[in-house]
Formats: sequence, C-alpha cells, structure tokens
Amino acid sequence: MKLSSLLFRIVAVALIVICLAVGWFVSELFSFKRNPINLTEEQIFTVEPGSSLGNIAHQLQADGVIGHSQYLIILGRWYGQASQLKAGEFLLEPGMKPLQLLDKIVSGEVVQYSLTVVEGWTFKQMLQALFANDKLQHTLKDLTPEQIMAKLGRPDEHPEGRFLPETYHFPAGLSDLDFLKRAYTAMEKILQQEWDQREQGLPYNDAYEALIMASIIEKETAVPAERSEIAGVFVRRLQKKMRLQTDPTVIYGMGENYDGNIRRKDLRRDTPYNTYTRHGLTPTPIALPSAEAIHAALHPAEGNSLYFVAKGDGSHYFSSTLEEHINAVRKYQLNR
Repeated sequence: MKLSSLLFRIVAVALIVICLAVGWFVSELFSFKRNPINLTEEQIFTVEPGSSLGNIAHQLQADGVIGHSQYLIILGRWYGQASQLKAGEFLLEPGMKPLQLLDKIVSGEVVQYSLTVVEGWTFKQMLQALFANDKLQHTLKDLTPEQIMAKLGRPDEHPEGRFLPETYHFPAGLSDLDFLKRAYTAMEKILQQEWDQREQGLPYNDAYEALIMASIIEKETAVPAERSEIAGVFVRRLQKKMRLQTDPTVIYGMGENYDGNIRRKDLRRDTPYNTYTRHGLTPTPIALPSAEAIHAALHPAEGNSLYFVAKGDGSHYFSSTLEEHINAVRKYQLNR
C-alpha cells in the first residue's frame, strides 16, 4: 500500500471520528438545551457579586442542578448572556430549562422578601422589626435616632411618624437604611398629596401638624370607620381652644415608665405630650399613622360631638355634651 493511500485513509478515518464526535457533542448540547434542569422542587440559587458565567455554571453543576457546566457556558456565550448576568437570589423551579435559567439571572428577577410596617407602631418598634429581619443588611444598629435621621439626610427632623406603614418588598441584602429611605419617601408623597387636597378651615399650620393629628387618630381607634369621626372631635376641640385630653399622648410622654396602665396621677403629670395638661397638638407625632388616618385628619367628619369613650369592643360612643359623655363613661367604663 502506497504511503499516500495509507495517509489518505488515516485522514479519512480521523475526519469521520471528528465528525462523529462533533455530531455527538452537538446532539448532547441540544439535548441539554431542550431538557429541564435537575430539580424536583423549588430552590433558591445565589449569584454572588462579580460571579462569572463559569463560576455560576460550575456551582450549578456542584449543586446537582445541571449535569454539564460546559454546556451552560457554551449556551450563555452563544446567546450573548455571559456579560449580562446579575447578582442576587434567584428562584429555580422544576421544569425550567437551561436558557430559562440564564434568562432569569440576566433579567435580575431576584427573589423578593416582604416586611410589613404596622400602622400605630412607634419608630422604635419599626427599628426592632428591621433589625430582627435577617434578609436586610444591618448598618444602623449602633446609631441613635438622631444619627439615623442624619443618614437619611434629615438631621433636624424627629423620626416619629415619618415613615409610611405598609408592606414593603425587597431583595435580600437591601440595607436597612435603603428600606427606611423608601418608607420615608412613601410617607412624604402621601402626606403631600393629602395636604394638597385637604378640607378648608382646618386648625393646622402645615402638613406636619396634620401628620401629628393623624398619629393621634391612629392610636385612638382600631375601627377604620371611626377615624374621620375621631378627627372631627379633635378638630372641633382645637377650634374651641379645648384640650384634646387623649390617653395615647400621655402614654407616649411616659416613655419607658408606662407599664400597661394609665392612672389618674399620670394624667396630671405634665410632659410635653400630656394633652390633659397642655393645649394644642403634641410637639411630634406619637406613632406611624396610616394613609387612612392622614386622610381622616384632613377630611374630618362633620358633626357636633366633642367627646368619645371606648365601649370595650374596640369602638367608641360619641357625645356632644359633657353630661352625655359622663353618662357614657359610667355606662361603658364604670359599669354603672
């Protein structure tokens, strides 16, 4: 056999082997592309900041999510996704295919967590909830309220009442400071909208005084339908130069001394927040008011009532005269 003929046969066999290998590889690659990833239940996969496509593919293979990291790398580069990957937590689901997995990471569709800021909470209670949430990055734990407000760019503002109660959704790793910025901005927006649409003739000098009133309304009733009635009572009392005489303000002024009970001596002990001893509104809000409480403060119900007393079921009895109020107190609180 001539050398040239032998060489031709060797080359031919090599080409056949190469073609078969390439065909097998392409077949495997397309099979990898078509078939779902190896999951029987949802799983959260974390992409660390700065991770490359190779890092991600190798981790997915190590976790058993995919069988061949190189196939995912090839697909990612072929479809131009290698340089568009985002960091964060991503929810991987059974039935998801490799390109869908990459699309999710490229889109930045990270897992969202939630935290509800409850209406009526104080600023201190809100901070406790933030610091107890392990999905937030904690940067404020050792700071005073004044320092926190300075971090927010509001060094001269009292923090109470400045953050809107609602459920916030966020990705893991969001800082507590950024969370507060969102809640602060949300409150600013709601308060300004409501202030711009307020009823005329209200006894407030500015929107902040309306926020103070809203916080008092929030603490006075757990019945949404009563908010505007409570607001009406307080507005009329202010207009008549009567003291508000509302227990939640006294409790707030007592601070750590409040043990769950409010006594006659507490009502007589003067603090800047005691509306039994002082006229007008308190110097700051006493809690985080809801959007509904703000609306009530700026749209109080019409009427003649100047007093109300708790009935024991969460609702209140409203009176327009002191005599009627005294009788209501006897009936609902003294059981006479």
